[in-house]
Amino acid sequence: MSDPDSGKAPQADGASTAERRKAKSSRRAKRKRGHGRPNAHSAEASQAGKPSPVAIRPAEDEAESPAKKRKRRRRSRGGAIGGGQPSSQTQQQTQELRAAADHGHASSHKSGKNRRKHRSKRGLQGRPLAHEKTPQIVAPASAAQAGHAQVHGDRRNDRQSQRREGQGQQHQTESDFRPADLYAALDLGTNNCRLLIAQPTRPGQFRVIDAFSRIVRLGEGLGASGRLSGDAMDRAVEALRICAGKLKTREIRRMRLIATEACRAADNGEAFLERVIAETGLQLEIIDRETEARLAVSGCSSLVGPEARSVVLFDIGGGSSEIAVIRIGENRSSRLANHITHWTSLPVGVVTLSERHGGRDVTPELFETMVSEVQRMLERFDCPPVQGAARDSADFHLIGTSGTVTTLAGVHLDLPRYDRRRVDGVWLSDDEVSAMQAKLLSWDFAGRAANPCIGPDRADLVLAGCAILEAIRRRWPSPRMRVADRGLREGLLTDMMADDGVWRRGRSRRGHRPRDMKGPQT
Repeated sequence: MSDPDSGKAPQADGASTAERRKAKSSRRAKRKRGHGRPNAHSAEASQAGKPSPVAIRPAEDEAESPAKKRKRRRRSRGGAIGGGQPSSQTQQQTQELRAAADHGHASSHKSGKNRRKHRSKRGLQGRPLAHEKTPQIVAPASAAQAGHAQVHGDRRNDRQSQRREGQGQQHQTESDFRPADLYAALDLGTNNCRLLIAQPTRPGQFRVIDAFSRIVRLGEGLGASGRLSGDAMDRAVEALRICAGKLKTREIRRMRLIATEACRAADNGEAFLERVIAETGLQLEIIDRETEARLAVSGCSSLVGPEARSVVLFDIGGGSSEIAVIRIGENRSSRLANHITHWTSLPVGVVTLSERHGGRDVTPELFETMVSEVQRMLERFDCPPVQGAARDSADFHLIGTSGTVTTLAGVHLDLPRYDRRRVDGVWLSDDEVSAMQAKLLSWDFAGRAANPCIGPDRADLVLAGCAILEAIRRRWPSPRMRVADRGLREGLLTDMMADDGVWRRGRSRRGHRPRDMKGPQT
């Protein structure tokens, strides 16, 4: 029995000096037989099999039953400790016995504790010890990345958690969270400056880490002068400076920064981009119209259902409008852009069309004039009729990706404020699109500006966009249209991630395009 305060309790009758010497000599003999190396189990072995110096008994006690021994020990200990005062000789013997037993008992206790501790470290049984510290996680560069790292930490299984906690403090491994997996795409258009920073997730998808969008109207006055104005360039540089700040705070694995129609058509477009490099450090590339059309298709590929066989996708921009005809056969490629058969880029957008005809006070007659102008441009587009168009067929539909179609969807849904989650991917019937266009045409400028899905920045542009949309609908009649709140940025991200093989689907050949793809007609 053990004394909870001081370890082993002395025997009531004590033990003679001769018996203690005999026990000591017996231990010395055992150590000699073991080459003089006492092991950690000596105390345990003496307690389990042979009499220890703490529990030496007369020979006649061994004949008694274990139950009687336990009874007598309890009575003896009660008498010695609580029943009466032991003699001075007994106290001296008790101290000597305790000193002799402390070494073996402490060694055994320490050894057992270490074994239990290392068993928990190896994850063989039980949970890690409560005093073990949890591993440190490398602090990400942003709060959004921190949330991502926490999600990855929650998904680790119990065995990994036990192993890492057992090893003490350590940094999170690269496979758990890699900030270098971030991709960035920037689109400087005629009307907007947009940035997306994202991280790949499931095949074909990604998680947006940060986003930025601002109306800069870079192409303001471009149609009349052929040059970018000083005020427009100042607005764009200010927005790009914000984008540069967001990119510098993160470790980006790969980025692509593009400029479209405004820089493409302006006489001073190249000079403006040199100014951007000097003031922001961002190096933008001017892409051609074919690349712009393909990127728009790549960005909307997930919105084309498996039942679709033909799709006309259009992107109504600020200075140009890209249209792609897509025919999908039995074998659908992982990249929807590989199914483009015909494409065109109209040199007209919401900014250029509204500046030519006026966007504040638009009458039905003026609206029809704008539609007719765009129709004449489409007549020069040599494209055979699309299978499934002009009839009620689930095999064909339109996809619109621009501020025009998203505005129509927001007005149709009667949203108190614009909500991308409700707009992106929504279907609008042909009758619903016509009704929304008629409603917008019936409002004056103040009424359009008061709508939360339009606002004052787009109030003078939305009807010009509706005129371009109406011309497309007359060329390719369809019973329904799908709205996409996505575009070039998403296409850039999708292509970069696919090229790097982050979704483990095999690397696609960069720059591949169908042989029968035809460009625009002038």
